Amino acid sequence: MTTAQPSTQKVSLFHRPIVHLLAIACLVFLIYSNTFNAPFQFDDDPNIVDNPAIKDFHYFADPSSVARIDNLSKPLKPLFKTRYIGYLTFALNYRLHGLDVMGYHLVNIFIHIFNSLLLYWLITLTFRTPFFSVAGSPMTFPDGSRNLIALFTALFFAVHPIQTQAVTYIVQRFASLATLFYMLSLVMYIKWRELKEQQTKRYMPGIILYAVSLLSAVLAMKTKEFAFTLPIVMAIYELMFFDGKIMKKTRYLIPFFLAVLVIPTALADNGGSIAVLSGVNKEDLNIYGERSSMSGGDYLFTQFRVIVTYIRLLFLPINQNIDYDYPIYSSFFDPAVVLSFLSLLSVIIAGIYLYRLSKRPERRDRCWLRLISFGIFWFFITLSPESGVIPIMDLIFEHRVYLPSVGFFMALTAAIGAGLARCENRGIYAKKVIVFVMLLVVIILSGATYTRNTVWQDNMSLWEDAAEKSPNKARPLHNIGLEYAKQRRTDEAIKAYQAALRLKPDYVACHYDLGVAYIDKGRVDDAIREFQTILKIIPDDYLMTRKFLEFLQKK
Repeated sequence: MTTAQPSTQKVSLFHRPIVHLLAIACLVFLIYSNTFNAPFQFDDDPNIVDNPAIKDFHYFADPSSVARIDNLSKPLKPLFKTRYIGYLTFALNYRLHGLDVMGYHLVNIFIHIFNSLLLYWLITLTFRTPFFSVAGSPMTFPDGSRNLIALFTALFFAVHPIQTQAVTYIVQRFASLATLFYMLSLVMYIKWRELKEQQTKRYMPGIILYAVSLLSAVLAMKTKEFAFTLPIVMAIYELMFFDGKIMKKTRYLIPFFLAVLVIPTALADNGGSIAVLSGVNKEDLNIYGERSSMSGGDYLFTQFRVIVTYIRLLFLPINQNIDYDYPIYSSFFDPAVVLSFLSLLSVIIAGIYLYRLSKRPERRDRCWLRLISFGIFWFFITLSPESGVIPIMDLIFEHRVYLPSVGFFMALTAAIGAGLARCENRGIYAKKVIVFVMLLVVIILSGATYTRNTVWQDNMSLWEDAAEKSPNKARPLHNIGLEYAKQRRTDEAIKAYQAALRLKPDYVACHYDLGVAYIDKGRVDDAIREFQTILKIIPDDYLMTRKFLEFLQKK
């Protein structure tokens, strides 16, 4: 590996890494400063507020005991083992300050800051890999410009409003925390490879770096299931940026591929809980407010459209929504599906083509082409677990693009890096214009993130926003009804429940809450009718409803 020659130019304050890191941290803290008191939302209640498992460390010493908790939601019991580390952080939050939301939000924000700094480090380390040193393209402009590329990659990731769901929505710490361990594992692995490339005799630091990388990989896989893609991303990174024989590289990665076994082992311990993690059945959809069941093929065809929506949100983050009303596509030959598939396929082919172009020594932009290609592969690989063939009850959630967005912003700023390299021959003013435009984009995105966070200030504003953007979906109206019920505005709650049931007559949870509201108003006969409806929809489930109904009928 060649070493860069010491620069005789004085690096300006704006180009110093320490200034960049402080700027990223301060900006993230500023744009999320209006979320400190945002209440628990949506899935926060079953996962945190009403979850006995995070309120007693006994369950972490003996995770199998969670299965014996009667008042814990059935789908959450297997998740406790597969997402053990995420739940452990919630337990630590609860031990320190109970259900005071500020502590939970601060942890989420610091995780996001750390992820942004890790991305900055990842880009910086990538510029030092053998491929960049040999290709030499980034050396055609000063080190400060390379730092700017790392800075803006991290800034775009840090301030983009699509990240609000993974940061402000407390329970989606699963996504951000798994991303932290994912990227920490990768950067530690790259640092270890850097030592090996330098052929130093510093064995102990190398062993420590490799051990931290492997441990982080395991922690990622015990936080959220998408982490099983990490060894694949590592293998592609090895192929693209490091020298060496394939067999030797494979030996480096074997422990990481073996670490993937952590996920199926946890699933096996849960007695076939893969159905809970990935399956979609009619009863669950009725209980939680989705519209109909779907096959793996339906889910895949729909995900072609969903991925296009994710890309649109990354380029143009408008009309964000906590609960999208997304249609299910049942045929590959639907024009919308075919068009989306061809668009996505063209992007993947472009990534392959750019990789091939980057192998040509005569191309001065080959480094940037390689980085763009890697960003494209990262995006699709990390998105595949939740946008593949295994159905998930909710078709689209913005937090699912948190980790994939790393690849998107990497490819975007690599394209900008190519532009900066070309601007070297066109004068310093062209370069300043590009930097100014990027700063302007960061400011606009920061404002959009701060504004989007205002919607999360209370449950009512969040679900009214969702109801406005998804007028034909029952779940936002049901959740609005729940908020009215908490405020003892029972008549308004009843109207919201009834509106939701007009959209989805077999919405079990809504029937149940409407029955409770009727009892609150003294309308026992109406309540009995709602509970009887539930037992007609799912006669072999909802034991609590059956007991409640028997009690009312005796009265």
